[in-house]
Amino acid sequence: MESNIKLQPMVSEKSYSIANSSNKYTFLVNTNANKIEISKAVEAKYKVKVEGVNMITRPGKMSKDWKTNKSNRKSDMKKAIVTLKKGDKIDEFLNT
Repeated sequence: MESNIKLQPMVSEKSYSIANSSNKYTFLVNTNANKIEISKAVEAKYKVKVEGVNMITRPGKMSKDWKTNKSNRKSDMKKAIVTLKKGDKIDEFLNT
């Protein structure tokens, strides 16, 4: 099941600083993925040991079509903050 999970590294100032200070890496994932699937996918892709996964659902923004005066919402996004075992690193994440 973990093969169809999209792991997109989320690189921002905040995610970069927590990756360096507390060994936590941030990924954008599918909205239907759960913590166990994400943990297995990260371990398989990056060859590291995952200690914990925290999830945040970011609601989609409202947008308005001014011609038809209709409001619609963009799709939700799910962020996963993955804590790795002490000593493990994801070099690819920090280089992008």
